[in-house]
Amino acid sequence: MKRNYSLGNRKVVIIGAGYVGSSIAYALALRDIARQIVLIDVNVEKTEGEAKDIRHGLPGMGTADLYVGDYSNCVDCDMIIITAGRGRKPGETRLDLTNENVKIMKSVIDSIKPYYTRGVILIISNPVDILTFKAAQWMSLPNGIVFGSGCILDSSRFVCAIADYVGLSTGVVNGYVVGEHGEAQVPLWSHVTVGGVPVAEYCCDAGLKWDDEIKTDLSERTRDMGSEIIAAKGRTHYGIATCVCQIADAVINFRPIIASVSSVLLGEHGVRDVALSVPSVVGPSGVQQRIREKWAPEEYRGFFDAAERIRMEMVY
Repeated sequence: MKRNYSLGNRKVVIIGAGYVGSSIAYALALRDIARQIVLIDVNVEKTEGEAKDIRHGLPGMGTADLYVGDYSNCVDCDMIIITAGRGRKPGETRLDLTNENVKIMKSVIDSIKPYYTRGVILIISNPVDILTFKAAQWMSLPNGIVFGSGCILDSSRFVCAIADYVGLSTGVVNGYVVGEHGEAQVPLWSHVTVGGVPVAEYCCDAGLKWDDEIKTDLSERTRDMGSEIIAAKGRTHYGIATCVCQIADAVINFRPIIASVSSVLLGEHGVRDVALSVPSVVGPSGVQQRIREKWAPEEYRGFFDAAERIRMEMVY
């Protein structure tokens, strides 16, 4: 059923109703972030089932109008979230998905363009950095309107790993992962704090061991968390759904946040013409500002390596 709404209705379209897309719709509905949530997928029957399943729990939890639509529903959206594409299988890296998912993304963007009038476009599909760059290129919108979830989930995993090590809640730990959402991710150890105190200083005061071996272990644990979850249950979807809620709230409800998301860089940190994650101000117009804090020399080297890695894998 086609519905007509006026502007400013907190409208979100989710393209791809697999595990990730459906989990995002469920999380958005529970948080009551969007007034309208539209699911679009080639498998209409399954998508109808997902929409009904989510809606049946909403009368006592939220007020969102959630329904199945088509690309014409992209008109007057506040946010379009793209999750379409093949997911990783056990043993695969995100870059292994490049050729297949670039073709799928091109088809999705071509379907959006006739109906696009406004709103940010958030890329979730992997490899998210390459797909963000290509989607931004194909949409030809001002920089930052098209961006990717990038390292927001990696940063959340990083904070969890540090919190577990120091034995405190995640709420007192602050830290970011930058670069590629994948094997070449770079934890910004130079900016990690616990209770506002640099992590090395905190561990020294708390009598906890802190050296390069600990940092390497926590970095590797953060990097491998996604693969471990896929090996255990076949997919990841809850973590990214929660992170997308943070982004959606910032965009739709005008509550900007700082998050490590992927966007096409314009020379920040010495890199341009590639999409990578850096701490960014995210709000109603997408990536509104990329934070230009100084990093340690080894962090810059890792970031430059990530840029070259992505360029080498880019499909033109």
